[in-house]
Amino acid sequence: MRRIILLTGIIGLLFSTVSCSKKNVGPTPPGGGGVVNPPVTNGKDLPAGAGDGVTYINSGTSAIFNIYAPGKTSMAVIGEFNNWAPTTMSVTPDGNNWWVQIDNLDASKEYAYQYLVDGNLKVADPYCEKVLDPDNDKYIPATVYPGLKAYPAGQTGIVSVMQANQPSYTWKNNTFTRPDKNKLVIYELHVRDFVGTHSYKTIKDTLNYLSNLGVNAIELMPVNEFEGNLSWGYNPSFYFAVDKYYGTKNDLKALIDECHSRGMAVILDMVLNHSFGQSPMVQLYFDKATNKPTSNSPWFNVNPTHPYNVGYDFNHESAATKYFAKNVIKFYMQQYKIDGYRFDLAKGFTERVSSDDASFAAYDASRVAIWNEYNNYIKSIDNNNFYNILEFFGSDREEKELADNGMMFWSNLNYNFNEATMGYVPTSNFARLYYSNHTGFTQPDNIVSYMESHDEERLMYKNLQYGNSSGSYNVKNLATALARQEAAAAFLFTAPGPKMVWQFGEVGYDVSIDQNGRTGEKPIHWEYNNDPLRHKLYATFAKLIKMKIKNSVFATSTISYNAAGSVKTAYLTGTGGLNVVVAGNFDVNTQSATLAFPSAGTWYDYMTGATINVTLPYTIDMAPGEYHIYSNAVLN
Repeated sequence: MRRIILLTGIIGLLFSTVSCSKKNVGPTPPGGGGVVNPPVTNGKDLPAGAGDGVTYINSGTSAIFNIYAPGKTSMAVIGEFNNWAPTTMSVTPDGNNWWVQIDNLDASKEYAYQYLVDGNLKVADPYCEKVLDPDNDKYIPATVYPGLKAYPAGQTGIVSVMQANQPSYTWKNNTFTRPDKNKLVIYELHVRDFVGTHSYKTIKDTLNYLSNLGVNAIELMPVNEFEGNLSWGYNPSFYFAVDKYYGTKNDLKALIDECHSRGMAVILDMVLNHSFGQSPMVQLYFDKATNKPTSNSPWFNVNPTHPYNVGYDFNHESAATKYFAKNVIKFYMQQYKIDGYRFDLAKGFTERVSSDDASFAAYDASRVAIWNEYNNYIKSIDNNNFYNILEFFGSDREEKELADNGMMFWSNLNYNFNEATMGYVPTSNFARLYYSNHTGFTQPDNIVSYMESHDEERLMYKNLQYGNSSGSYNVKNLATALARQEAAAAFLFTAPGPKMVWQFGEVGYDVSIDQNGRTGEKPIHWEYNNDPLRHKLYATFAKLIKMKIKNSVFATSTISYNAAGSVKTAYLTGTGGLNVVVAGNFDVNTQSATLAFPSAGTWYDYMTGATINVTLPYTIDMAPGEYHIYSNAVLN
């Protein structure tokens, strides 16, 4: 479970906040989200075709502003188009939406604006695609975001930006086919800590590195606007605005487009369990005395329902929350052509109150219903192998029910794999790597297994700090520690089902997750690739990933294994009589093992290219860290 981020902006509630918005027609609007509205005397229907946020008409020379804010007494729009003098908005007959049409606009000009609520609160438009931040934009270099509009003089808080005729992006690749789930190898990365420029443009120019590694998907940690510049992104505030610290929205589209041209899917990490104080939706219904949302908030619970919540907890049983979340989901699918979501803290989508991990993880039928509704909505937009990955960590029963509807699940094996790489055998059982160790699962394609993610201590750091030893064999030695990473990767990539790699794990990144604070900036060590020992690990990862993707045996559901003890083994049976035997010694001493080859004869060692003549029973003495991938036919 993700342990949070930079808690930078809860105090943002003390300041005015603004966003920009754009037409976004989505699911059926909510009827009021449980809010009791005052009598409405000036109800005026929203013009036909007006969506959430700003809808441009008359070739962009006019715009209809529309914000959902039930229960408010008055609403006005202020901005550069009216010299920041309030223009009164009308409320719809149901008292839910406030709107106004502004004319005489220059369709090619960017305008900053805000909403003035009840005459005293300035807030952002939740449907904004761009914001200006008076405190943080000054740290964004022009090389990352050229021509960034200056913050308007005399204003306070974050302001919205609207523009009818925005720079367009022409997609190059419109025929991308997503990799099969069972052959999916995801590379999770954080834009800030992957390239020194923290920009989409540099990542786009660096894709040869990932192409050569062989991964067929990248997963970007949250990229929508969050509080500050240096966060992991799990403190979101503006869901439709791409964070400017990483570049322009067209830069992100160009990165996705280039990934598709290279056969790589793009998955976005999406945070809809909670929002932070900079969010206009939080600010619209907030009690500063208690520092909590008010009970009439259409979107947020007054108190979080589960023990892992950070920020302010969305109520996913509210019609208003579902409407908003579905619009966010639809937006990136359609506007950015993404291929999947990894939903952060997905287990938190519940209104059942829990105070400890056991009760939080217990089966929850209402949570199943919520996720099935969102998943069905995703499939109604794109049912072409779109990846819906949940950071869930719930009961097998609940995950199995959701998997039956096509959802996928993170499977964290960090602890057990790290115990194996450090050489501590009694605690190194990584049996959960295999789908059959997940109760009820009959196929491997819904379980995304990984040794590292953004959220765990790095394996190599612990290898070098705490590795076991015996005689002259010492895991704290760099070469030894890297070699043991190879053995672990051999088991990870031979196990059927989708897999994930955290950035630079393929070169043995050994900087602690806690350096400079858990979510703080980490040094970027591209020079690791010049180290022959580390590059050897990269080459091994590449060889294993190629093997997994090109050979269908590694998608089989016929597998047996022994992930306990010093020598761990796995036996895979594919089609056409193809068999694979995987063996590795994770002890720090030489071990003798009898491998249960299914047949005698010639077997091929994939990693070395050597052949062995197997007679049964077959016994082998394995040095510490030694591993083999044998097959009875040459693998591709």
